[in-house]
Amino acid sequence: MKPLDLIEAARILIESFKGKPSQASLRGAMSSAYYAMFHCLAGNCADLLVGGTKSTRSEPAWRQTYRALEHGSAKSACNDGLINAFPPPIQDFASHFVAMQDKRHSADYDPATRLTKSELMAEIKKTTSAISDFEAASPKDRRAFAVFVLFKRRPESKTNASTGGFRKRR
Repeated sequence: MKPLDLIEAARILIESFKGKPSQASLRGAMSSAYYAMFHCLAGNCADLLVGGTKSTRSEPAWRQTYRALEHGSAKSACNDGLINAFPPPIQDFASHFVAMQDKRHSADYDPATRLTKSELMAEIKKTTSAISDFEAASPKDRRAFAVFVLFKRRPESKTNASTGGFRKRR
């Protein structure tokens, strides 16, 4: 699943109408924008932990890693104060991921939610930027983030217990 294809799907849902798009289209666009972030993160985890090209990876291992990402645990990790140990592009991605998951839940499950075309266009722009900046971050930092969102943290020693082994950058 390519994140930018999901972004394009969101744009099509919004822009395919002459005039005001339906709430169903706007809700679908919000969902697509969130899933662009989710699939970006899942792909990052699989590519950096297993391998980015088919010739250098085990497909079953790659698929298992991709599918290991869970919405709730990813959101919890992105809300964790330890996210501040990562560079700004990853912090920004994490913050936007949390916001988009909340907006997707509202769009998908709250019948009182009303969205506007301009609101969605702004969210799509922010999402595209967050994905682009995240993908431009160093592989080392994105790999550490993949571990951070996929695996339960356990303290390694008393000295690392408060940060779960992740240290704030200076």
